[in-house]
Amino acid sequence: MSISSPDTCISHNNNNLPNLSNKSNGMRGNKYNCNNSGTPRTRLERLLRERELRKFNKSLNDGETELLNNDSFSPDSFEAFSWFNDEASLETISANRNSTDGCERQDSRASRERLLVVANRLPVSAVRRGVDSWHLEISVGGLVSALLGVKEFETRWIGWAGVNVPDEIGQRALIKALAEKRCIPVFLDEEIVHQYYNGYCNNILWPLFHYLGLPQEDRLATTRSFQSQFDAYKKANQMFAEVVKEHYVEGDVVWCHDYHLMFLPKCLKERNRKMKVGWFLHTPFPSSEIHRTLPSRLELLRSVLAADLVGFHTYDYARHFVSACTRILGLEGTPEGVEDQGRLTRVAAFPIGIDSDRFIRALELPQVQDHMKELKERFAGRKVMLGVDRLDMIKGIPQKILAFEKFLEENPNWRDKVVLLQIAVPTRTDVPEYQKLTSQVHEIVGRINGRFGTLTAVPIHHLDRSLDFHALCALYAVTDVALVTSLRDGMNLVSYEFVACQASKKGVLILSEFAGAAQSLGAGAILVNPWNVTEVASSIGYALNMPADEREKRHHHNFVHVTTHTSQEWAATFVSELNDTIVEAQLRTRQIPPPLPIEVAVDRYAKSNNRLLILGFNATLTEPVDTLGRKGSQIKEMEPKLRPDLQEPLRKLCDDPKTTIVVLSGSDRSVLDDNFGDYSMWLAAENGMFLRATKGDWMTTMPENLNMEWVDSVKHVFEYFTERTPRSHFELRETSLIWNYKYADVEFGRLQARDLLQHLWTGPISNASLDVVQGSRSIEVRSVGVTKGAAIDRILGEIVHNKGMKEPIDYVLCIGHFLAKDEDIYTFFEPELPSEVPAPVRSHVTPPVRTSVSKLSTSRSLSREDRLKKHRPMPTIERSKSYHVNTDVFQSRVVDRMSLQEGSSVLDLQGDNYFSCSVARKRSNARYLLGSSDDVVKLLTELTNSWINGMNTDGSTMEGN
Repeated sequence: MSISSPDTCISHNNNNLPNLSNKSNGMRGNKYNCNNSGTPRTRLERLLRERELRKFNKSLNDGETELLNNDSFSPDSFEAFSWFNDEASLETISANRNSTDGCERQDSRASRERLLVVANRLPVSAVRRGVDSWHLEISVGGLVSALLGVKEFETRWIGWAGVNVPDEIGQRALIKALAEKRCIPVFLDEEIVHQYYNGYCNNILWPLFHYLGLPQEDRLATTRSFQSQFDAYKKANQMFAEVVKEHYVEGDVVWCHDYHLMFLPKCLKERNRKMKVGWFLHTPFPSSEIHRTLPSRLELLRSVLAADLVGFHTYDYARHFVSACTRILGLEGTPEGVEDQGRLTRVAAFPIGIDSDRFIRALELPQVQDHMKELKERFAGRKVMLGVDRLDMIKGIPQKILAFEKFLEENPNWRDKVVLLQIAVPTRTDVPEYQKLTSQVHEIVGRINGRFGTLTAVPIHHLDRSLDFHALCALYAVTDVALVTSLRDGMNLVSYEFVACQASKKGVLILSEFAGAAQSLGAGAILVNPWNVTEVASSIGYALNMPADEREKRHHHNFVHVTTHTSQEWAATFVSELNDTIVEAQLRTRQIPPPLPIEVAVDRYAKSNNRLLILGFNATLTEPVDTLGRKGSQIKEMEPKLRPDLQEPLRKLCDDPKTTIVVLSGSDRSVLDDNFGDYSMWLAAENGMFLRATKGDWMTTMPENLNMEWVDSVKHVFEYFTERTPRSHFELRETSLIWNYKYADVEFGRLQARDLLQHLWTGPISNASLDVVQGSRSIEVRSVGVTKGAAIDRILGEIVHNKGMKEPIDYVLCIGHFLAKDEDIYTFFEPELPSEVPAPVRSHVTPPVRTSVSKLSTSRSLSREDRLKKHRPMPTIERSKSYHVNTDVFQSRVVDRMSLQEGSSVLDLQGDNYFSCSVARKRSNARYLLGSSDDVVKLLTELTNSWINGMNTDGSTMEGN
């Protein structure tokens, strides 16, 4: 997992990278790269360049007036998605953003990329004043103020306006009013809002992500209606996607936010694969064991993975997400993110901050100074402790108050010297659980005040309301100890706001280790477990008695972080990192084979005279299996079966006298016998070491000097690790051994695989001529040089001799889900190009080059005679005890027929008559890509139809049908 530095960005000036903006003139990199000697090519170089540019831009903005001037404070101003009333208008903000302080600003509107911010709610609250009139109140919060600092982007907001507008006149009027604020509404009806927002989002996802679990017995009605809520959730996300599509312009950056829109990245990518999509979660992401309880876990995870960049506030949340993808989806987690068949979704941590300058400047305002003076006089002689929270179950308010009571019990000398000011802003007042929480808090506060209070003073001042911005800043400034005891919090910016206002007081921050801010401010704060009342009470005592020099050191550490890692820096970093991710994805995409042009392959097939089809077996001709081992998938993999919908196409292709089919697999002979014994084709088992026509006997193609003495020692190692790794298994074949841990616990399986490899390399195979082939979740040991590509020339020679071919093969189709080591079979048939000619770009079809077998080999340095010597007679080996086949049926035969003259004209192949296809493996040497075995079914069916149509056109009849 990568932890993204807040300064990690991309320069848009890299000459070797595609331009991600609609217009390149005027981009920041183009403005200032003249002052630097080179073009940034690595992530670190881009980071340093972008950091310097942001510093320069900040220096230009130092003279700007304050963008936000709030007079009111609301419950959620502490969260990244908070909204509270503000007198400033978006027009004023826009004007400030577009002010021209230098040459950089003069053409900024023409050069800036557009940023589409998609959130559940718009940054405005709409109040209807008439049939076609609306009053809009600006609601600026952490996300809004963060994005105001990204001046190189022209921001548009897309979200729900918070009101139901059923009539078209009202909708048109609201759209017009919001357009002036650069806001675009999504209209949701009451039923959708109830099922999607109140139901699935707030009653399912929000509790689960905060470790509160799914509804229990007292809320079974919610559980029973889960599917209808999830359907509404998907429908709402699709409605958001439609609005985005309507306003999207090529090159826009689309930034989706929070758990309300987890389905949105998939919806957007289905509409436009080239769309730049990022997704950010502002709450915790639970461990995989919690997330796996969600019935819709698979769909949500895969939907989020459709985004190019997935961001979280902390490394823990990012790690939990990757773990969920590996353990629940069976995908591969990498240091960069999550990889799925060659496609990488970057996952990183981007800790949000606040607009610290706004709080620092506010302390100089006269009204704030007046508030501070009143508070100091009111609490003269007493230490002030402060808690500011939404009245929410995850905020730990009861635990905080009980810890304070514990402190007063154990420290009677402090009872008249300290006061706790608790601001608990009501939320969801109509929900029974929150009503119960409110009553519980009031009861505890009343009991403590009655127990420790006097006629003139009480130890706890509890307010069930919000404070305006200026009063809040004054309260932060006079506080000695801030107490944040969240039971589970995405970030909690109250701690940041407190630190920003403490330049003079240098108060102490007591912070829950379960708040995301603990990872950022942990070194300067006192971290506590809010569930441990005794520990929190002890920390209160330590904070109140802390020496001045220690307080100053702790505050300095936190203050530097808060003023450096601002909300604007957070937003600029994420968007720049998203652009960087897009560039890297484009570079990776160039290495991915293009999809197979089925029509072209079928047309070439129909026009050829002697066709060779080489087909893999597992994951090519078999049913897809669930990598997590559900529904008996492990049994299916251990006993692979040919797909039923492939039986008829294969049978008809085998009847074509102009077509030769070879099933080339690493599987045991018995597996191929069971699946293809009734077909007229060639079977090559164990990577081509055994060969037979289905109407003949098995023969061996192994070199006569093949040493198999290592089998027993490796077998003992595999048996040991199979016993100690649940849900793993190993296969003992005649020429190789495979240990498979696909269905074992992901992390444990990797550790066991590492230990197994270390044991093999230092023990049984340390001096043996063996290859250790590592698959995605398997380890295979085989003799050196045993590959499908090395065996294909011997197979071809035997086929030519057996069939008595009168004309060379002029069409080859090679399809498989092969290990990287076995992909030499793809390059075996590639035309040999002169050494001075560079290799062609994979996305282009190799130009027609007529070649013969003399130009085809897995080893280009061998002469034709040297290569064809491999077809000389080779002795059989003794059959392994693990091969359970009737001895009357099995008769091993030696290849003893091939001669140089018989195999000299095996191929007469043009480059555009060769089609190599990797099935679902995007990192491949193959020319083309097939997405899954479903595409294999489609291709073989098309080939069958092409042959049947050709036969009908010629007026011929097919025998055997």
